[in-house]
Amino acid sequence: MSIVTENRTEPSEAALDTACTPEPTGASAQPLPYPEATQPLKLIWSYALVLVAVHVAAALVVVPYLFTWSGAILAVLGHFFFGMLGITIGYHRLLTHRGFTCPRWLEHTFAILGMCNLQDSPARWVAIHRLHHQHSDHQPDPHTPLANFLWAHVGWVIYRHRDLDRTSRYERYVRDLLRDPFYLRMERYSGWFFVFVAHALLITLAGGVYGYFVSGGMPEAIRYAASWYVWAVAARTVFVLHGTWAVNSLTHVSGYRNYETRDNSRNNWLVALWTHGEGWHNNHHAQPRSARHGHRWWELDMSWWVIALLEKVGLAKDVVRPKTG
Repeated sequence: MSIVTENRTEPSEAALDTACTPEPTGASAQPLPYPEATQPLKLIWSYALVLVAVHVAAALVVVPYLFTWSGAILAVLGHFFFGMLGITIGYHRLLTHRGFTCPRWLEHTFAILGMCNLQDSPARWVAIHRLHHQHSDHQPDPHTPLANFLWAHVGWVIYRHRDLDRTSRYERYVRDLLRDPFYLRMERYSGWFFVFVAHALLITLAGGVYGYFVSGGMPEAIRYAASWYVWAVAARTVFVLHGTWAVNSLTHVSGYRNYETRDNSRNNWLVALWTHGEGWHNNHHAQPRSARHGHRWWELDMSWWVIALLEKVGLAKDVVRPKTG
């Protein structure tokens, strides 16, 4: 895999706000065709099969044999640890919009946690999201529900997009990330996916060890290993996936608006609770770089609370707050 090396202007922090502004023409409520770069539609079998497999594994939560309290508790904790820290704070508010800065070791930690959610590499995730903001609810938007709701939720994930199918094509959106060798390594040979696999194996193995020493014997070790995989890996991953996808789909069709934006973004309380504050999507589209998405006192934004705490202890700096007035 090669990276395009021609000289282009690096996106500065100030430019990120402009680059994430929708096109000047207003978004239409009329149905839109799929993005031109997806035509003709071509299924990405590798993505589709992996997503089907993890959904099938998650469905096994209904099997009584696979239920353990420890597995269920880890699933809930994982939603916060991997989902909030990795996707909401890491991939989105830090890497995509640079709503704050932090030490490089902490940034990489957030990125690694993000990779444990089966949502692609940090660079590709950021490129897709920046493209979404640039063309929100217009045809080039990778996942507008104006194409159709199912497309916005999951269809865009499993069909090829010519501008997003290799690093050399989307690197212009993420040149700031790819200057860091860490993110470049995650692009090569699907390094991010092996991070996901490694974390799944570690959790499964830990479940087996826990079951062996706490409940005794190999039969319980096997049951706990399977339980932790189904609950703490598969079910948690699926729950986080659909939360992220709901931001793309539900928050562009259902909810209220605090701001007049040039797209159909909405604030949706259910999605906000599900995704630790990401559902205040109209607020976010109005002020993309703000690290705080809940702009009214009652718009709970747990991710913002974490960022504010990091700022208090000196681990977050240059925190971007909502503009007032």
